[in-house]
Amino acid sequence: MTLATDTAPLAGTAPALRIGPIDLDVPVVLAPMAGITNTAFRRLCREYGAGLYVSEMITSRALVERNAITMRLIQHHESETLRSIQLYGVDPATIAEAVRIIVSEDRADHIDLNFGCPVPKVTRKGGGAALPWKIGLFSDIVDRAVKAAGDVPLTVKMRKGINQDHLTFLDAGRAAEDAGAAAVALHARTASEYYSGHADWSAIGELKQAVTSIPVLGNGDIWSADDAVRMMSETGADGVVVGRGCLGRPWLFGELSDALGQGVETKPKVDATLQFVTQAFRRHAELLVEFFEDEDRGCKDVRKHVSWYFKGYPVGGEVRAALTRASTLQEIDDLLGTLGDSPYPGIGAEGQRGRAGSPKRTALPEGWLDSREIGEGIGDMMRGAEVENSGG
Repeated sequence: MTLATDTAPLAGTAPALRIGPIDLDVPVVLAPMAGITNTAFRRLCREYGAGLYVSEMITSRALVERNAITMRLIQHHESETLRSIQLYGVDPATIAEAVRIIVSEDRADHIDLNFGCPVPKVTRKGGGAALPWKIGLFSDIVDRAVKAAGDVPLTVKMRKGINQDHLTFLDAGRAAEDAGAAAVALHARTASEYYSGHADWSAIGELKQAVTSIPVLGNGDIWSADDAVRMMSETGADGVVVGRGCLGRPWLFGELSDALGQGVETKPKVDATLQFVTQAFRRHAELLVEFFEDEDRGCKDVRKHVSWYFKGYPVGGEVRAALTRASTLQEIDDLLGTLGDSPYPGIGAEGQRGRAGSPKRTALPEGWLDSREIGEGIGDMMRGAEVENSGG
């Protein structure tokens, strides 16, 4: 079985990245982001470039129980010819059952497991970035999930560890490789760093040296195509995972296709003038309305993207504020119609996007760091780490 993205390589060229049976013409993955990477945003990114576009995080328990919100989030548009779902959980049996549902009902061509979430409500129950510390549990989860996935490639996304004194990425990477994972991705920060400071790309290089039979992907501080090229060059990574760098910049995937594609026939070149950005914002709003099947809800959801799209552009505060109050596409059109055009502002529109936060002590279960194995009675407590609804 060979799957391909919607952008085909030129004749005679090899795929840029192979994940199990999946051939990617551009070694780029859209990172799952809660409230962001829904069907609407994934479709928008695909309109600009190629790669693998992963769903919002899906809670395994909610999927097994067929929670209505979760069942909506795992739906894909017909244009998504390569369907990817990220699962989160702490119980090996529940995660395996969720994987079986996805595979038996043909809901995805790729499954990713989340072991990188640093959110306190998850880590204080032993989930997310805290879980790989319990290496036996981690290995059991990946092993059972891989077996349940069968021919569908299953990958793992993780962080360096809980903090600098409790690093887990090398042990977890080797365990995932041994369990049959098709690739591993590393966000080169610890849970305690959250999104602050600078990603430690050297850790990606270390992981690449330790994990040799499957692709290793790097994540963290990729704000531009140049960053992606530099990361791969410095670390030896087989590909990149892009998260906050594409907030308000879905066309980043077009730039990445140009920079990293091997003979790929890319889509129209990016020329990020103000009018180009305006059209992208309007298209995003339109796709959200279609996704939610509700104009008011779709227009409200796009509000959080306003500051990201227009970062660095000469768009006045009154127009920005009005866009965050618009509840119809016509209101959005009227406001966007007041904007003229201007060239790409350069440095003003570049750099970090989204909240970085600050380093903080990771919330963990009592005694979590005392041992790398699960103690008696901790299982029931950990199941509380599976939030009721998906999407984070």
